[in-house]
Amino acid sequence: MDLRSYQIRSRETARYPQAGANPIYPTLGLCGESGEVADKVKKVIRDRGGVFDDALRDDLKLELGDVLWYVAQLCTELGLSLEDVAVANLEKLASRAARNVIAGSGDRR
Repeated sequence: MDLRSYQIRSRETARYPQAGANPIYPTLGLCGESGEVADKVKKVIRDRGGVFDDALRDDLKLELGDVLWYVAQLCTELGLSLEDVAVANLEKLASRAARNVIAGSGDRR
């Protein structure tokens, strides 16, 4: 599936207050779902010695799908295409790698 199709199809399931004029809701949802991913990974370190088994990978796949859904909704709310965001990100990273500034801090390095 391509990102444009995903963004369009995922929008069909957007059921939240003022969908279409509410970037706050998907932003908060993105934070929550990202936290769930982080918590599962943290517990792998704490409880499993850093070992990811197939069942855990499947659980993380579902959580990462929720993260993707919220990213797509936030893009839609902001009038951005998920594909354009992905392309811009790869271009930014390639530029940083070419200039040897991939590590470090600052949004516009």
